[in-house]
Amino acid sequence: MQASRYEQAKLAGEKLHHFHGGLRLRHNKKIACQTPLELAPLPPRLSIPLLQHAGSEATPLVQVGQHVLKGAPIAHYPPPDRGLVHASTSGTVTAISRQAISHPAGLQGLCVILKPDGLDQWMPLQPRPDWPSTAPQELREAIHACGIVGLGGAVFPTGRKVDEASERGIHTLILNGAECEPYISCDEMLMREQPGKIVSGAAILLRASGASRAIIAIEDQMGAVFTALQTAIDAAGDPRIKLVKVTTIYPEGGERQLIQVLTGLEVPIGQRPTDLGLLCQNVATATAVADAILQGKPLVERIVTVTGNGVQRPRNVIAAFGTPFASLVDMCGGYSEDAARLVLGGPMMGYALSSDQNPVIKAANCLLVLTHDDIRPAQPEMPCINCGECARVCPAVLLPQQLHWQIRNGLLDDASGYGLRECIECGCCDYVCPSHIPLVEWFRFGKSELRGLAQERQQAASAKSRFEAREQRLLRIKQERSQRMEEKKRALKSSADKQSKIAAALSRAQARAASREPGQTDAASPQKPDKDDHEPQV
Repeated sequence: MQASRYEQAKLAGEKLHHFHGGLRLRHNKKIACQTPLELAPLPPRLSIPLLQHAGSEATPLVQVGQHVLKGAPIAHYPPPDRGLVHASTSGTVTAISRQAISHPAGLQGLCVILKPDGLDQWMPLQPRPDWPSTAPQELREAIHACGIVGLGGAVFPTGRKVDEASERGIHTLILNGAECEPYISCDEMLMREQPGKIVSGAAILLRASGASRAIIAIEDQMGAVFTALQTAIDAAGDPRIKLVKVTTIYPEGGERQLIQVLTGLEVPIGQRPTDLGLLCQNVATATAVADAILQGKPLVERIVTVTGNGVQRPRNVIAAFGTPFASLVDMCGGYSEDAARLVLGGPMMGYALSSDQNPVIKAANCLLVLTHDDIRPAQPEMPCINCGECARVCPAVLLPQQLHWQIRNGLLDDASGYGLRECIECGCCDYVCPSHIPLVEWFRFGKSELRGLAQERQQAASAKSRFEAREQRLLRIKQERSQRMEEKKRALKSSADKQSKIAAALSRAQARAASREPGQTDAASPQKPDKDDHEPQV
């Protein structure tokens, strides 16, 4: 009998596979990886956004003027995420207001403005050294409480993701160390310098999710990383954890692409990796889990790659959330004379920042400083020639030219049917398009329009439901009122009939009384017996 897809995923071994499309790009990571990690100094003011995860904005838990310690909760996510946002250092809350945040659309968001006191004093921490014997549910609750999200870019709440994996019953944990986008090297430096934490995080996630094995996937060109991780795995002595090298090709670091490379399986449209018994997490996320369980530390900082030809000394730094990017650039020697543009993320999937005063957030893996020479001159958009290059390189196996035509003509439902939501916005189609069509921009626009359309439809459905409920309520009230009126009419009619019968009886009695002569009795009327009629005669 042919094995099911679930069993195929479970039986997948060390044989590697390939995903559709992709590009081979120059990585430009060597310079930034030459300097060891170092903690960035605290600025005089931290602006900590309350929207740092995939979901809605968190609700503040602090007030202006309140003094907080490092790691203290300052906001909480609404259900179903149940996470927290924490203070990046000890200090005083000076304001809670809307500020510029690092957002693709340049939006403002609610921020807690914190003035550091210079002590950087942690709140009392609660490590769990006995985590191997701790219930998995308690480990997941600790992950929720420490505000951990996916640090590979998606920032989906980790606790919620592990909860789902535990409920569905997974067998394999995949730690994603395939950092394939050019310039970004934060995960590579993490794997070089803190491999033990990654291995510990893998073991904890195995316990929390119920998986039976873990695979750490790295690029085949990371020689120093392979040595460091393999040494840590050997020291841990855990046979469930294995290290695998994958081919260096963009965007192999995508969750679905990496799963296909490791298992040969494709995650079906509309489904998740957990449907195949797989859970995929970033190596930085595993490190944050290790810090949360072994030391009790919530997520308050991350490694950021500050690189590009527009910065003097590219390197990787550890930055507290809320730190303005300008402080990181100063730590790296400042801007070069021809610095022209700031990009949050890599050159393929990143987006431009309006200011270097924007704060570091959980999704900030790289600050790319470009020069005028790095920026490709804007080319006029030409009509699509249907060359098919975009479809050839698309790792999601979509038809970008067809999606572009549908979005331009307002056929959003058709575009959704062609898999618009499955686009990972990797930029491969933009890169190869000879007509210079900004396809990813069109796809982002189409997705936003679909979200708006879905929201309108939901509002319309809600309005229809309210209208139908109102009509049913009015009909019920009308029926109840009509029923009461009918009952009242029946009661009045019954009373009238009774009164009529009484009046008729009185009328007949009066008529009989009037027709009798004096002293005559009505023979038809029963006579009341005399009191002494039945008494015995004496």
